[in-house]
Amino acid sequence: MATESTLPGFAPDVVRLALAAALGLFLGLEREWSQKPAGIRTFALISLLGAVFSVVDSDPLLVVGGVLVIMQGLLLAVDGLLDDDEGLSLTTGASMLVAYGVGVLVAEGYVVAGVTVAVLSSLLLVLKRELHTFAWGLTREELRSATEFAILAFVVFPLLPAEPVELSAGQLSTTVELRVIWLMVVTVAGIGIVNYAIVQSYGGRGIAVTGFFGGLASSTAVVGTMLDHVRQRPEASSYAVAAILLADAAMALRNLVIAVAFTFGSRADPLFEAIVPLGIVIVGSVAIAALTANWAESVEMTLESPFSLRNALVFGALFLLIVVAGGVAQATFGNSGLYVASALTGLVSSAGATTSAVLLYRGGTIGPATATIAILAATAASIVVKAGLTATSPNRQFAYRVAVWSGTVLLLGTAGVTTLATL
Repeated sequence: MATESTLPGFAPDVVRLALAAALGLFLGLEREWSQKPAGIRTFALISLLGAVFSVVDSDPLLVVGGVLVIMQGLLLAVDGLLDDDEGLSLTTGASMLVAYGVGVLVAEGYVVAGVTVAVLSSLLLVLKRELHTFAWGLTREELRSATEFAILAFVVFPLLPAEPVELSAGQLSTTVELRVIWLMVVTVAGIGIVNYAIVQSYGGRGIAVTGFFGGLASSTAVVGTMLDHVRQRPEASSYAVAAILLADAAMALRNLVIAVAFTFGSRADPLFEAIVPLGIVIVGSVAIAALTANWAESVEMTLESPFSLRNALVFGALFLLIVVAGGVAQATFGNSGLYVASALTGLVSSAGATTSAVLLYRGGTIGPATATIAILAATAASIVVKAGLTATSPNRQFAYRVAVWSGTVLLLGTAGVTTLATL
C-alpha cells in the first residue's frame, strides 16, 4: 500500500476513511440536488465501503462490493425505466461505481488520483446541460473530425517509437524522430480545429488570430491549416496569405525572445544585435498582412469541417521529406559552417536552431554578430519552407502571393543583416 503523510495524532487509515467519505459526499451533492434516488448519504456510504474493503486488504470483498454497487445501479436504472417521468438513466449507477472506486483509491494511498477522479466526475455531472447542448449541436462532419483527431493524438502517437529511427540509403543515412513528425500532423489538425471555432465566431478576422497564435506554437503547421482553408474557401486566400505572414511574425518574435531572454544573466552580454533584423521581419510581416487583406470587410466563412485528415497526412509526409532532406544535406556537408547548419535546422525548427546558436554564444564559442546571423538564417529557412509548402496548393494565385510577400520579408531581413554588418 502506498504511504502518505497524514495529520498528527491520527492513524493513516482513519484519515483515508474520513477523506473517502467526504469525497463521496461531494460526489453525491449533484445527485441530491437533482433529486435522484441516490444522494449524499448513499454516495458517502459507497465510498466509505470501498475504503473499508481496501483497508482490510481483502480482494474478494472488493470484488463483491463492486458487484453489489453495479447491481444497485442497474436496479435504479430499471426503476427509472418503469417510471414514465424518469426514463432510463445509467448516470446515477455509473456515478455510484465511480464513488466506490474513489474510496478504493484513497484507501490505497492514491489520494491525489482519488480527489482528481471525484472532481472531474462532479464536473461531468454538474455540466450535464452544457455537455448535452454541445454534443447535440455538433454536425456529422464536426463529430467525425473530433474522432479522427482523437485517433491521431491519443492512439497513433503513443504507438510510434520514442527513440529516433535511422534511415539509410547507400552511404547516406540520417535519423528521424517519427514522434516529432507525427506531432506536426497532430498540431496541424489541432490548429485546424481551433481555427474552425474562431472562424465560425469571427469570420475572416478569426484567421488572423489563428495565424499569429498558431505561429507561436508552430508556424509551419499554420501553413497546413491554411492550405486546407483555401481548398474549402478559395475566395478567402487573401486572409490565408495574411495568416501565414502573421505566423512568420510570431515565429520571428519567438526567436527574438529566445535570443534576448536566454542571454540575460550569462557571462556574455544580452544579444541585443538580434533586435533590429528580427524586428524588421516582425514589423514587415505584420504590415504586409495588414495591407494584403481587407480587414474592414465582413466576410462570411462557412467551413466544411474543422480539418481535413487527408490534408494533415499529406502535410506530414511533406514535412517528413523536408526533415530527411535536411538531415542528408547536413550529413553530407558536415559542420563546416554554422550558417549552413542553422539554415538546415531551421527547415525543421527555427526555435531549435535559435536555441543552439544562443547556447554557443553563451558559452563563448561564437560572437554576437555570428550568433545573430545564424538565428536569421534559421528564421529565413522557416519562411522559405512555408512558402515552398504552399506551392502544393492548386490555388496558384495563393501560392504566388505567399512566395512574393515572403520574398519581400526576406529582402527586408537581408537589409537588416547588411546594416548589422556595416556597424
